[in-house]
Amino acid sequence: MSRRPVTAIIFGGFFLFGMLFILWGVLLPEIAADLEMSETVSGALFLLFSLGMMLGALFGGKYVSKFDFLYLLAWLCAVDAVLVFGVSLMTVWQGMLLMVFLTGVVSSAVITIGHTLIAQLYAEKRFAMMGVMDFMFSLGTFAASFYVTLIYTFSHEWQKPLQFLTFLLLCVSAYTFMIAGQHRKLSKGKPAEKKSSLKYMDMLRQPVFLLLCLVSFGYGAVEFGNANWFVSYAKNDGYDGEQARNLLACFTAGMTLSRLIFSWFLRYYSVYRLMMILATMTLTGAFGIKLAAGSVTIGSFNFLLGLGLGGLFPLVLSAAMNVDPSKGPVLSGISLIGNAIGVQVASFATGFWASFQGLHIAFWIIPLASIWLWSTTWYYSRQIKLQV
Repeated sequence: MSRRPVTAIIFGGFFLFGMLFILWGVLLPEIAADLEMSETVSGALFLLFSLGMMLGALFGGKYVSKFDFLYLLAWLCAVDAVLVFGVSLMTVWQGMLLMVFLTGVVSSAVITIGHTLIAQLYAEKRFAMMGVMDFMFSLGTFAASFYVTLIYTFSHEWQKPLQFLTFLLLCVSAYTFMIAGQHRKLSKGKPAEKKSSLKYMDMLRQPVFLLLCLVSFGYGAVEFGNANWFVSYAKNDGYDGEQARNLLACFTAGMTLSRLIFSWFLRYYSVYRLMMILATMTLTGAFGIKLAAGSVTIGSFNFLLGLGLGGLFPLVLSAAMNVDPSKGPVLSGISLIGNAIGVQVASFATGFWASFQGLHIAFWIIPLASIWLWSTTWYYSRQIKLQV
């Protein structure tokens, strides 16, 4: 399989999915106002998206290895485009929740395939390439706020950013079909690889992989708890929409930079030590956002949170894949399942708590989740140290 076109597909796709994942939080104030969604219903939107991600990771990690990766990737991108367009057509929040759930299922399976392909294509430099791949995802999250602002200069309707994203996803799907067809012609006549499903329980019996799931839970709770609720939290504290989105962009900028450069620090720090450095930065940033006052200070702690959090996920997942490279889809599935459950708990709990005491108090969920993330990362780093 030619690495260059496949890498371009995955990197481009991850950029778009980074935008998609963060758009729910960026567009939430307008969506909630238009569809008359309460805080609890808004929390349910994130809950159902992450529940869809969990199911997509569960089935994707187990079954994607039975199919041709490229053709499956092309079909899933096309289906996701249709679903995103469907979301933009919804006029009642019940339909919105259903479409968002299905989008989560398909998107998670795409990410599982992306992680697996990059890990297989670049076994000799897995940490670096996994970091660049997730850098593209973070670049998408960073661009999302500015993307929405740009679209709003032409039409201030929350549907428009989703509809243009639909077109971009269809472009990725078409290119993937083309590359998949070329690859099938080149491999014609060669013996087909045996395809089989993989088993989760065999992996979760190993402490290091169970801890991977627990770390991913905390990671999802912190990343998407902040990404989904920060704009609403900042607007609740008196910032206008553009200011709130720009402050969130500090967080995504930190994540983007972290994923680009974290592998460089492996020259100076061991894998397990770098994990703890990043986890400590995450903990400090999460508490700083909640306790700080003023846009400069809040923006700085948002950047610190992203700087710590961004490199942590590819570092943790790459370390697990180094332990057992042959189980890439399952390991990606385990991390995404843990991540999705964390998103569900943090996002819905924040919305539910906010309905009683307001979002200013409920936002404490994110700093509390960062304590969990730091603790589980410490235990996981000990297990990784034993594997070296």
